[in-house]
Formats: sequence, structure tokens, C-alpha cells
Amino acid sequence: MLPRLSRSLLVKRTIYTTFSFGAAYLADTELNASAVTRNLRTLWTCALISADYKLNFTPEHADRIPAIHQRVADRMYDLFTSNGGLYIKIGQAIGANAALMPAPFQQKFARLFDDAPQIPYRTVARVFQREFKKSPQELFAYFDEEAVASASVAQVHKARTWDGEWVAVKVQKPDVGRQIGYDLMAFRAVMWAFEKWVFDLPVYFAVDFISAHLRAELDFIAEASNSQRTASLIALEPRLAGKVHIPKVYPEYSTKRVLTAEWIDGVRLSDRDALARVVGEKVPERSGGMFADTEHKQRRNGVPESMRDVELFSAQMFDWGFVHCDPHPGNIIIRARPASSSSFFSLPSSLLSKSVLRDPELVLLDHGLYVTIRPHVKRQYASLWRALLSSDWDTIRNVTESWGVGEAGLFASAVLMRPVRMKRTGNGSSPHAEKDSGANGTTGDAGAELDAYEQSVRMKERLKRFLVDTDKMPKELIFLGRNMRIVQGNNQSLGSPVNRIKITAYWASRSLVTSNGRTPTTRTSLRAWWAQLDARELWQDVVFRTVMFSLDVVFLVSKLRQRVRALLGLANGGFEDELERSVRGFTRSAFGVEVGPEAFEG
Repeated sequence: MLPRLSRSLLVKRTIYTTFSFGAAYLADTELNASAVTRNLRTLWTCALISADYKLNFTPEHADRIPAIHQRVADRMYDLFTSNGGLYIKIGQAIGANAALMPAPFQQKFARLFDDAPQIPYRTVARVFQREFKKSPQELFAYFDEEAVASASVAQVHKARTWDGEWVAVKVQKPDVGRQIGYDLMAFRAVMWAFEKWVFDLPVYFAVDFISAHLRAELDFIAEASNSQRTASLIALEPRLAGKVHIPKVYPEYSTKRVLTAEWIDGVRLSDRDALARVVGEKVPERSGGMFADTEHKQRRNGVPESMRDVELFSAQMFDWGFVHCDPHPGNIIIRARPASSSSFFSLPSSLLSKSVLRDPELVLLDHGLYVTIRPHVKRQYASLWRALLSSDWDTIRNVTESWGVGEAGLFASAVLMRPVRMKRTGNGSSPHAEKDSGANGTTGDAGAELDAYEQSVRMKERLKRFLVDTDKMPKELIFLGRNMRIVQGNNQSLGSPVNRIKITAYWASRSLVTSNGRTPTTRTSLRAWWAQLDARELWQDVVFRTVMFSLDVVFLVSKLRQRVRALLGLANGGFEDELERSVRGFTRSAFGVEVGPEAFEG
């Protein structure tokens, strides 16, 4: 039994220690936006993950590996949702590229949405006082204190200017700015540990590039600049002008942490029922809708018109070299094209009538995350796309080798989102490729014979051969791959109304023919365009267009099969669904990884 003095001293020390930790926690919460607490949570979670893999990822414990993957996926998901903020963005990046990850990651991260509780109005008012020295009610004639949408980084309020214009006011959550330095420091430490100690895979090379773009996403002045630049580029592109709209920005109501833009009435691309009503498509099992049957027939091409994002992002990648990297369905609104091309006004969808309704117009939101593609990388990327469709295997190999990629076939499959197998002929001369065919795209299930440990080792070795020289790899490809994957998901979610691969490839080929890739519209511009023609590229473009006819046939057969199955009441699927099945077969045979359908949800 301790002496009374010792017990008293122990009690005092316990009280002091508890008080100190409590004070530190309170200070971190109130003054530091819980940055230290969040980082400790991150480091602890990563330590658990590392220890779990180090101790249990062994040949002797192969039967336990699926359970390890499940525990790790659960821990990572809980970490991202608990920390919020930029952690949600990192989790979404994982989710967008989860197809080659174990099944628990595919299932978990497909459900990681950019949603968060609202910050209270008093906090919003403090942001306005700091940015404008005015309250929201002083700055605007009307300001809705309840946010209409809230994400991890910012929330949006509806307001009206003193000139009577309705606007969307995006307000950055104050905690995010205070957390970002700590978050990126933890991100850097974790990636270093995963590469050097845990997984022995090259993942650290992209940290600086990703961190810089995540920082830029918090600068709303930069976002306004991105938005205005994109609007100017669209206005100069005849194939997009009047069909794609970028909300007007109000610089006088915008700062680094507050962005005010034109309010847009329409429906999200993710809201399929509402989208069907706006574009005039018939909604199953629903009567008394907005449009009569005759209007459905007149506007049966409404859904393909709504998929202008394929053309828009192709122009960004291959012509402009300035790419929006977060085109998820929540950032795309479809509305009826305004009655006047000079008007920014659009009636609410509930008030649309036959006299006002015109062709659908795509509205692109959230211009915070952009990547600029260097000119030589842009040209290489366009060359790669054209080569993939015209079976120019020498070009594919030359481009991938210049990028430090050791697995040309794997890289080609990732870019095209279609299985491509490259190998050399028997005499070791020129390379050629095998394309998986059929609905499931299987070329054998060798991977299915491996146990969980052997499958994981096989994938790791394949990925290490894939990233041979990370110093050569253009970092822009990280975000380009994300963009392409989301656009594919958008098209797939609407039943594959457009041939995404064909559209993308045509833009790539056109961009190589001339320096600006644009179609001439006047006699003067025709002469300038002709002067810029590259004869060699023009000939390759002609060859490419001839080859592309086969893809048209495949797409038309797919659409015919889709309609026949619908008439027979059978399970249906579009062109993208067939490609998905092909990719799933490819990953099973190449990596021994069973990819679930959740990995392909847009």
C-alpha cells in the first residue's frame, strides 16, 4: 500500500496530466482546427496498416489476406470520413482508380462522396467580415442563410445582387485553410513510409505535384481565373459554343475564400429521372409528365446531346492543354438552352414549357482543380490515342518508353479503358497487340488459380515493371487518368449514349493535323488553317479515319443488341458496360484480381 503522501502526489500528477492533455486538445480543436488530432489519427491508422501487412502478409497466412484487405479498407475509409476536408479528395482519387485494388477497396471507396455538414451561418458571416468587411446581408440584397449544398471544402448559398441577379456564393470553410499544411505534411510522410518501408512501390514521386494542385484548389481567385479562361476557349470553339456553358463569375463579389458566380437552374447529370424530363426522354412508370409523347419523339437525341462532356474534355486535353480534373456528375448540370444566346437566364426546370424548351446545354461547375499539359506531352498523348485506335504499335511503344513506362500494353489498356495486350512476334521484330474480344474479354483465368498472397505479389511485380522510371513519367497523367475514368462513368451511367472512344480519338487525331486543331469557319481562316497543315499528320489522319469505321460498326452492333434485349425484357447494358466486362476479364487474367462492378460506378 502506497504511503498517503505518495498517493496524494500520484493523484495530483494524474489531475495535472489529464488537465494538460485536455487543455492541449481544446487548444488544438479551437485554435488549430483539430489539425494535430487529425494527424495523430492519420499516423496511428497508418501504423496499424503497416504493422498488419508486415506481420500477416506472408505465404503462410495466404488465407488471411482477404481479411487484411477488408480491415485496411475499413480503417482507411474511417480515417478519410473522420478527418474530412482534403482527406475526402484523396479518398475520391483512390476510388476513381480502384479497379486494380482488392475488392474491399472497390466497395468502400465507391461510396465515398464529397458531402459534409454545413458550417453555421455565424461562421459564414465571420468569413465575409474578414474578406469584405461587410456581412452577407450588407453585400447582397438577399442571402439565404441555409446552404443549398455543402462539401468537404466549401458550401454554397443562394443570393441576389443589388442589380437583381441571382448568384451562387461558394464559401470556403475556415478550418480547411488551417488544416491543409498539416494534412499535406501527413500525406507526404505516409507516402514516403508506404514506398520505402511497407509496400516497396513507387508512390512518392507524385506527392509534390498532387500537393501543389490541392493547395491551388483552395484559392478561389485561381478558380475564377480557370472558369473565365475555359469560357473564353469554349466561345472560340464552334463545336462547343452555345452547347456548353460556364457560369459567369462576379469578381466584385469574389475573393480567395469566397467565389460568386451565376446561379444555374437545371438538373445534375447524376439525377437520371430529372435529366430524362429535361431532355424530353420518357420516364418509365410515370404519367402526367412535363412532356407529351410527341415531344419525346422530337427530342429522342436529348441524352446524347447531354453528353457534351466527352467533346468538352477532349478539346481540353488535345487542343487547349488545360483540363478540368473533377468532372463528376455532381459538377455537371443540364439545362434547356436559353432562348437567346446572349442571355444567361434560364427558367427553373419546373416552369419549362414547350415554347421555351430548346436543345440541352451542358453547364460545367467547380473549376478549382485544373491541370496544364505541357505542349510536348499533349502532342504525345494525342499521338498515343490515335495510335491505339489505328494499331500503330511502334508509336505506342515509343511514347510509353519515353514516359518511363515498362508495360506498354498495360498502359494502353489504362488509357483506352479497353484491354490491349502487346507482345512481339516470334522473330522478336516489330511489336503487335492482341485485343481481348467477346463480352467478357477473358483470355484465360490463370489468375484465378493463384491464392490471395500470390495474386497480390503478382500485381505488385507487374506494377513495379509498369513504373520503370518515375522521373520520366509526366505527372499530368495522374489527373488525366482521373478525368477519363469519371467521363467514362458519366457515359456508362446514362446507358452509353455516345461512342466515347471514337469521339476522344477523333479529337486527338484532329489536334495533330494542325497546330490549333480547330475547324475553319471562314474563307480567311480556311487559308490560315491550310497553311498550318502537316502533310504527314494529314495522311495519318486519313488512315486513322478509315480504321475508325470498324469501331463505328462495333458501336452500332452494341446499340442494336442493347435495343433488342430491352424489347425482350432481358438484362441490358451499353457499350461502356461491354467494355467494363472486358476490362474485368483482363484484370482477372493479367493480375489475378477479381474486379467488382462497384469499381466502375461513375
